[in-house]
Amino acid sequence: MAIIKSVRGFTPKMGEGCFLADNAAIIGDVTMGNECSIWFGTVLRGDVNTITIGNRTNIQDGSVLHTLYQKSTIEIGNDVSVGHNVTIHGAKIHDMALIGMGSVILDNAEIGEGAIIAAGSVVLGGTKVGAHELWAGSPAKFKKMVDPAQAKEINVKIAKNYLMYSTWYEDEKAEK
Repeated sequence: MAIIKSVRGFTPKMGEGCFLADNAAIIGDVTMGNECSIWFGTVLRGDVNTITIGNRTNIQDGSVLHTLYQKSTIEIGNDVSVGHNVTIHGAKIHDMALIGMGSVILDNAEIGEGAIIAAGSVVLGGTKVGAHELWAGSPAKFKKMVDPAQAKEINVKIAKNYLMYSTWYEDEKAEK
């Protein structure tokens, strides 16, 4: 069973149909929309400030989300995929964005709708990634525009796949 812990008077709030892996940790001022999935070894640490996640967003294995006390929050939109081993620290990520595996998104960065952050990228604090832009590297730099229809198709497909994967674990529980 996932670790769900209150701190400083804040208790995490989950929407309907969310999947929380057995060793995920959701702590403090965290609010999740419906049909989100939080995968194995992931930590959502809302102990010092707010983490808000929209609907159908997946935060994959080993990712860590945290903020700066009284200085930054995390806002993640709908249908966002956050890849394995990503660190997000006090950033805003708009709907349908894809954050590649092993990326780091630092305080007050903003990732636009349908944007793609390539695996292993480091988005420096205060960076503004526009809608439907592909950024890569360390530090991350603009590489090219992504066709909005293509981005929506790919990014939403990944989000839907993770929703499907989460049902496999619920099916296992029902069979026991």
